[in-house]
Amino acid sequence: MTIRKSPLGRRYAAVLGAAAILYGISCAPGALWQDSGLIQYRVCHNDVEGFLGLALSHPLYYLVAIGARYIPLGQFGHRVNLVSALAAAIAVANVYLLVRLWLGKDFPALIAAATLAFSHTFWRHASIAETYTLWTALFAGELIVLLQHTRTRRIGYLYALGLLNGLALAVHMLASIALICYAAYVAMLLVKRKVGGKDVLACLLLWIAGASPFLLLVVKGMLQSGDVLGTLASAAFGHRWQGDVLNMSVSGRIVRENVAFILLNFATPNLLLFPAGCYALHKVGPTSAFRNIVLALLVLFFAFAFRYTVPDRYAFFIPFYCVAAIVMGLGTQVVLSKLRRRTVLCAIAAFSVLPAGVYAATPRLAERWNLALGTRQDVPYRNDCRYFLAPWKTGYRGAERFAEEALATVEPGAVIYADTTTVGPLLYVQQVRNTRPDVSVVTGIVGSEGAPSYGAETFEQLVQTRPIYVTSARAGYGPAFILEKYDLARAGVLRRVLKRSAGEDL
Repeated sequence: MTIRKSPLGRRYAAVLGAAAILYGISCAPGALWQDSGLIQYRVCHNDVEGFLGLALSHPLYYLVAIGARYIPLGQFGHRVNLVSALAAAIAVANVYLLVRLWLGKDFPALIAAATLAFSHTFWRHASIAETYTLWTALFAGELIVLLQHTRTRRIGYLYALGLLNGLALAVHMLASIALICYAAYVAMLLVKRKVGGKDVLACLLLWIAGASPFLLLVVKGMLQSGDVLGTLASAAFGHRWQGDVLNMSVSGRIVRENVAFILLNFATPNLLLFPAGCYALHKVGPTSAFRNIVLALLVLFFAFAFRYTVPDRYAFFIPFYCVAAIVMGLGTQVVLSKLRRRTVLCAIAAFSVLPAGVYAATPRLAERWNLALGTRQDVPYRNDCRYFLAPWKTGYRGAERFAEEALATVEPGAVIYADTTTVGPLLYVQQVRNTRPDVSVVTGIVGSEGAPSYGAETFEQLVQTRPIYVTSARAGYGPAFILEKYDLARAGVLRRVLKRSAGEDL
């Protein structure tokens, strides 16, 4: 009997299908802001390497998304966004399978899967074009084969672990944290002579094969630049994030924000299952080695995200949320072993979907209480409370509406200096829909085809001959060489750049 026809296989398929429906409904239908917009831009241009350093290349994700681009169904943007939705569904189903294999019980496995599925940050990234859900699906797969290896000692599972972790690394560098734990495990097996040198070599070769989309970019960078150390730094940190990655100091503000992130993701009394699950890690099989690895991953992923200082660090808690959801599945089993009552079971089940209701109410409460989210709050057609606090993006077309109006506003041959939030939808509407190719969209990282270079010297020449617009008058978003020397006049969703009168400079 095959796994697909077994009761467990049917249950896995049911969880996968339910999660796919949830995320398919919540998935954004088109263009997006910020990093997600830049992802769509890269997919549109078949760009596997990117422009922000190798650590942000995520080549395997782009290979998958580029493949989805050529499926002749629906809109381009929706197809790219659905890659995240489908990957998230696989991740949720894999968490179910992991806990089901671990405990042999369906209910704790379902609670673990639901806990991840309804966690805010994971759900939000399942609704937009992002890399994290594909990484999470592979990571949960790693834990499944690791669990099976610790139980059966079949070498094939260890080979699969090497391949899956390599694939995960080709999606995101977060896989390097798990790699440390797996390498320590394999080294222990080698020392105890439970595996041979040939087995370790096979694992390494499979890991290299899985990671090859990323490793080939690293080798290419070394050959083209001749700078080995610089290329390795780019692979580890990107162009400008070394300080954030290696940061070891945490401010009170960061602590408060991180606590808020965690509470938002587990907005349910089921959070109390977490300490019970941590206790169960020391008691519940299969082996101490597997339990220790899960505990190490829980601590390492939490520590990495907690002291990270990039503005979107909330996304880097997703690996911790995944492991925490697994631990809460263990906690569910502990509670049910002590309190075998139908009311307890029903309460845990109800609490597992409670976060959806919390997310529906939170945006309105945040608006009523004037809560500061730390976002810029000046982007047209984007209510930040709703956009960031509600994880679903069903029917959201604000980014496209902005871009359509911006491109319709400007004169022939105009130049729009965009910021990284707005450049994605502008290029999406211009290039995917072939709208206003005469307009030049300019930023410091990407721009429309044939656009002038970004900089003060180029601008001083352009302003004499072409109409110039900016997408933001805020410092840090609008170009400093424009904001400091020129006036801005509102022009729909943009601002027209005007020469400053002589009297204003006095």
